[in-house]
Amino acid sequence: MITYFDVLNPFWWLSVGITLFQAFVFVDAATRREDAYRAADKKTKGFWLVLLGVALGIDLIFGANFIGSFLTLAGLVAAIVYMVDVRPAIRALTGGRGGKGGGSRNTGPYGPW
Repeated sequence: MITYFDVLNPFWWLSVGITLFQAFVFVDAATRREDAYRAADKKTKGFWLVLLGVALGIDLIFGANFIGSFLTLAGLVAAIVYMVDVRPAIRALTGGRGGKGGGSRNTGPYGPW
């Protein structure tokens, strides 16, 4: 239950932001192609889904307490690593698309035409 005092608390907003960020990262990891992870020489899609899913689940069940919870901080670090390392590598290979169609349209072997 959200109270008036929760809305006024900046740490509550930070916890909500962490949880929403982790949810976005999990959905992004789930929508990327499996072969793109291997082609980018990153861990497998299953590894990232389990890691990010467990982190998100812990924060949803127990609340994102970034000051006192080691698990929240570990999950946040995993989400940041995915966003700054894995996601750009996969997007570079797939042309920014996560679905079944890889690459961009009107692209030849030496660039766009």
